[in-house]
Amino acid sequence: MVNQYDVFWGNLDPTIGGEMKKTRPCVVVSPNELNKHLSTVIIAPVTSTIRNYPYRVECNIGSKMGEIALDQLRCIDKSRLSHVLEKLPPDIIVKIKNVIDAMLVK
Repeated sequence: MVNQYDVFWGNLDPTIGGEMKKTRPCVVVSPNELNKHLSTVIIAPVTSTIRNYPYRVECNIGSKMGEIALDQLRCIDKSRLSHVLEKLPPDIIVKIKNVIDAMLVK
């Protein structure tokens, strides 16, 4: 089962233009109800390049600092995901929800 706010290794290739590429950590942001029934998930890739863009959330995956790139949300097939790395802590989840709310709702 793929759960919301789990971090997986995700293979994002092939890409076009400014899309984030290569295999990298990806945060599942789609809700569990969708994840349970669909073969696709909505993810936000994680980058180790810190840009401090307004739609990115700083995080620590494993022992490496990075940013969850909510400006790079995309829908991918679950077959692009390999193993789960970790589940995000509650404070990062709240930040993600706030950014998504600001980006897409307000």
